[in-house]
Amino acid sequence: MLALAAAGMGYRVHIFAPEDELPAGDVAAEVTRAAYDDNAALDAFAGVVDVVTYEFENVPVAAIERLARRVPVRPGGNALDIAQDRLSEKRFIESLGGHPAPYRTVDTLADLTAALVEIGPRAVLKTRRMGYDGKGQARIGPGDDPAAAWAAIGERAAIVEGLVAFDGEFSVILARSHDGATVVYDVPHNRHEGGILDVSAVPAPDFIARHAAEAVALTRTVAQALDYVGVLTIEFFATPAGPVFNEMASRVHNSGHWTIEGARVSQFENHIRAVCGLPLGPTTLTAPKVRMQNLLGDAVHDWAAVLADPGAHLHLYGKSEVKPGRKMGHVTWL
Repeated sequence: MLALAAAGMGYRVHIFAPEDELPAGDVAAEVTRAAYDDNAALDAFAGVVDVVTYEFENVPVAAIERLARRVPVRPGGNALDIAQDRLSEKRFIESLGGHPAPYRTVDTLADLTAALVEIGPRAVLKTRRMGYDGKGQARIGPGDDPAAAWAAIGERAAIVEGLVAFDGEFSVILARSHDGATVVYDVPHNRHEGGILDVSAVPAPDFIARHAAEAVALTRTVAQALDYVGVLTIEFFATPAGPVFNEMASRVHNSGHWTIEGARVSQFENHIRAVCGLPLGPTTLTAPKVRMQNLLGDAVHDWAAVLADPGAHLHLYGKSEVKPGRKMGHVTWL
């Protein structure tokens, strides 16, 4: 989607990634298939591009730092470094006045057992690194054996979060240019199934919308502290006490896919504008209501019925293997 947005603006996109199957490569001018620690490939890549960006938070920071010595990388590696470690991320947000759910650091089973005494028996254990879409997580309830959760995440460095009573989930999607100008999209109401985003809709209901100003202010503070360039997304829980920080994504985000048809300028185009040093575009809605639904796993096979709906906008991602819970595409209705 970034490649499509860039091509529409006259840019040639060059993809660097190690996977054999690269949906972005199908719509890009050039592709380099190489490991992120292949320094020769990284150097050759840096020599033929004008600016580098990323849309996956598990790219090694060392690769970004090596590229940055040769070519501008936007956003910078500092944002990636913080977002890759849940503990660093939460401490960073706290330092800027944000409020995450209660959490404790877990390095051993004994740490986990002690933490549950402090934050309560209902919790989620999450690996500090390499977790997304519910991966690297284990839910714990009253009477559950902490050892089972510890084993489920591979006995790796983790945090444990106490469950928060919330009315709903939402995200702030902000684009920031190199000169500090920002634009913000309408806050979407996000609904998840099994830890994976199912539906995002705007405008958000009042029980979420009343938290938007505070959440947007924090997101702007985060972007400024990082001297961020590009699209930044922060997910929140809407609680009676205010917005509670959940996660930060230093990239375009699934909860903003609705912006392709639903906003004057999509998150993807604004990301390209930002990293290429162009003015940011307007984020106003193109319709009174917009709803985006992910096609997860076998739901992708419903494409014919989706296309039969004259109000539906179908996006399939070109992934060949269907897996339960895998994001295979999405549909947007205006």
